[in-house]
Amino acid sequence: MDYKGLTGQLVKTCLGCGADAAEVYLEAGRRLGIDVRNGALETVEEAASQGVGVRVFVKGRMAFCSSNDLRPEALESAAARAIEFARSTTADPSNVLPSEAGMSAVEGLYDAAIAGVGMDRKIEMAIAVEKLALKDPRVTKSAGAGYGERETEIFLANSNGLSKSYRASSCSLGVSVVCEKGEQRTSGAEYRTRRFFADLPAPEAIAARAIASAVELLDPRPIKTQRAAVIFDPGVARSILGGILQAVNGERVLQGASFLGSRMNQPVASPLVTLVDDGLRAKGPGSAPFDGEGVPTSRRVIVEKGVLRGFMYNTAVARRAGVKSTGNAARGGFTSVPDIGPHNFYMEAGSSSPAEIVKATARGLWLKGVTGYGINPVNGNFSGGAEGLWIENGAVAFPVKGITIAGTAAEILDGIDLVGSDLDLERGIAAPTFRVKELQIGGE
Repeated sequence: MDYKGLTGQLVKTCLGCGADAAEVYLEAGRRLGIDVRNGALETVEEAASQGVGVRVFVKGRMAFCSSNDLRPEALESAAARAIEFARSTTADPSNVLPSEAGMSAVEGLYDAAIAGVGMDRKIEMAIAVEKLALKDPRVTKSAGAGYGERETEIFLANSNGLSKSYRASSCSLGVSVVCEKGEQRTSGAEYRTRRFFADLPAPEAIAARAIASAVELLDPRPIKTQRAAVIFDPGVARSILGGILQAVNGERVLQGASFLGSRMNQPVASPLVTLVDDGLRAKGPGSAPFDGEGVPTSRRVIVEKGVLRGFMYNTAVARRAGVKSTGNAARGGFTSVPDIGPHNFYMEAGSSSPAEIVKATARGLWLKGVTGYGINPVNGNFSGGAEGLWIENGAVAFPVKGITIAGTAAEILDGIDLVGSDLDLERGIAAPTFRVKELQIGGE
């Protein structure tokens, strides 16, 4: 099917039906999911999908309609419904479409080799990673293993003359395990996703990480309530970045609902902290030549050596703020309108290994997991349940569970005094291990 021609024609259809402006976002692709449990193949699901989202503007009023039926009569109906909806909405001068021509150059988005790998091999990989994890005598159960892949083509056209497309792929492999000791029960998981099949970690490495994450928390001991250093494992550090992401969302800033809203060009973190949103990184999971409404992507420094340098905007919110879009329009697929979101958002790595950070810590908590946790983007407060490893005299002493940590974003960001070298840029939101010099830890 000529998807490019279809999107262009549907824009014309919208204009012919009474729209002043129109945008068509089309997504077509396939996905594969393989699930294994206890050495047996549970499911193999492969499906193709396609769909289109139509956004129309009538005298400053905007509406949206989607359809997974690409027959001409269905698309004409979707366009007509969107226009009908628009006439009932409230006019907003920020309801405009971008006109930025061109696309950013991004390498490594699509791997044609994924589809060429035989199904037998993909099933074998899922079975193998589970089998390797179950070899460890401390692992008592498998919570499942799996392989997945996805190929997608994106086509976008609008009435300002934009007509753009790109193709992307990804594949993943992982396993979840359970360890039981007496009445204790711990779990661990490791799932890795890559753009290219050849870049997937070996099943042995994935199994080893899943085992370690479950085993290291066996036989926990209590600790007293106290203030101490807290080392954030990369998985937990990512949750900190999630709260910051909300606080640098341009719409929250305009609403006065961000604790960073009035801090532009001011210090908001330790000088060791640099935060980047990079839509151009080769093989990056969030990389793309343009965002969800066609604006070319870029690499942007959000926090530079502790100083806040930017917020994230799509076209509509940027217009309200009197600035240009930063290329951060994010879509959840053809069924959603553009929101605001990151591409590849990460904290730059430091020079210390996790082992060196532990060795440099006289007393503290190596935070491995959290529940109900996150920075409040409005006031920066945070609290939640936690588990991890207690450190004494620069070495791991014992696991701890059933504790809490609490404080403010300022305490975390200003208090970062060591940053690890272990940044994994294959995650859309990524951070290395880092240490905060002191936080409140709730125990007995």
